[in-house]
Amino acid sequence: MPRTLHPELHRTDRIGWLRAAVLGANDGIVSTASLMVGVAAASAGRSELLVVGVAGLVAGAMSMAAGEYVSVSSQSDTEAADLARERAELAAHPVAEHNELASIYVARGLTPELAAQVAEQLMVHDALGAHARDELGMSAMVKARPVQAAFTSAATFATGAALPLVAALVAPAQLLVPLVAGTSLVFLTALGALGARTGGAPVWKASARVAFWGALAMGLTAGVGKLFGAVG
Repeated sequence: MPRTLHPELHRTDRIGWLRAAVLGANDGIVSTASLMVGVAAASAGRSELLVVGVAGLVAGAMSMAAGEYVSVSSQSDTEAADLARERAELAAHPVAEHNELASIYVARGLTPELAAQVAEQLMVHDALGAHARDELGMSAMVKARPVQAAFTSAATFATGAALPLVAALVAPAQLLVPLVAGTSLVFLTALGALGARTGGAPVWKASARVAFWGALAMGLTAGVGKLFGAVG
């Protein structure tokens, strides 16, 4: 009887770069727009505002790249250390490791006899891979990739930060703050929708969440800028 195959769309393999991309773009829009709104609220001119925005873009992109690389490298180092330990345990105690793997399959619902057979066959095929996947929870789809995370975050931060900069460049002087804030909220809402759609999550919930925190950040920064502008 012929097998009937149907295509399945899974999004788990997007987790690494999607997380970094959404974080970078969101941070780029929120931090740059908030910085510019706060400076504008302190009665700064357009030229000062653009200098602040460009400086924020460059500094933020580099900070995101360095932060992502360091944090994801730490995850990668931990994964490598766990794999090295597992490799040593497989060499020193193969029977105990076989029993450990079999007990995992028993806990998942297999009979002890079948679990022992499955563990034996998987360990013959790829003992380290079987233990990495089923004991440690590691897989190729969610493997830490520091360089990918760093470049993705830096690029998306710069892209996100450029959006309020463009808005500030073309906005009339008397509408600078409301236009930068308003367009940034539109960009954040669109980003939330795009990220949710790419990851298969509810669009409206993600969009509202991103817009809320962006509005809060810009509102607080504008208040601080207004306060220091009045004091000055």
